[in-house]
Amino acid sequence: MILAVDVGNTNIVLGAFRGEELVFSARCATDPDKTEDEYALLFRGILAMHQVRPEDIDGGILSSVVPVLRVTLPRAVELLTGRTMLVMGQDVVTDLEMRVDNPAQVGSDLIVDAVAAKSLYPAPIAVLDMGTATTLSVIGEDGAYLGGMIIPGLRVAVDSLSSRTAQLPHISFGPPRALIGKNTVDCMQAGAVYGCAAMMDGLVDRVEEELGRPLTAVLTGGLAPAIAPLCKRRFELQPDLLLLGLRLLYEKNAERGKTPC
Repeated sequence: MILAVDVGNTNIVLGAFRGEELVFSARCATDPDKTEDEYALLFRGILAMHQVRPEDIDGGILSSVVPVLRVTLPRAVELLTGRTMLVMGQDVVTDLEMRVDNPAQVGSDLIVDAVAAKSLYPAPIAVLDMGTATTLSVIGEDGAYLGGMIIPGLRVAVDSLSSRTAQLPHISFGPPRALIGKNTVDCMQAGAVYGCAAMMDGLVDRVEEELGRPLTAVLTGGLAPAIAPLCKRRFELQPDLLLLGLRLLYEKNAERGKTPC
């Protein structure tokens, strides 16, 4: 069984694969101050909740946008399972051609998303990942990574709006009762989710104009299931895209003898 760990700025997503089957996926809060022992205990509890024993884990792979956790979490997993993790970085084989100014600046999460999307959908592809930041990655017709966009995430934008305005409250995300709100909270909820959906539609339309042909639009990330139904265009909703990409990369590197023992 392979353990795949995606570390975002807000959440850590943990998944275990038996072959191509995703046995479970789980989320916990990202905390850069936790020690390797604390994370080992946390992961032990998550595995136990899903009836997976530490000794069932044969290997693991980690993608992290939080630098300190690229060190802490592999140590935690080794404490728990005795296995050394493959950590996304320059030495990981991806076979993804990068047509950007500085490939080293591209986040590992964007690379993993692109690898997974290429394996599942016809190119060209736009991958939108809704996390702390919303990212858009464009994969060309020939499978090369062409670049993308980084956009303030929905939760970040709404929290910023509430904190920087004297009379607007902090709100939770729920389905708005109508497009046109009748009170402050409804107006904020409608503006946030419908505004985000309209942005998704519009950005993909503009990317298609730039490429000069239709593309496959893929939507992933924690907030994606709430936004996808409100979009006018068709999005391929794939909440576990990053975990699927990590599995593919682990297998690719294992075939070439590049995974840790």
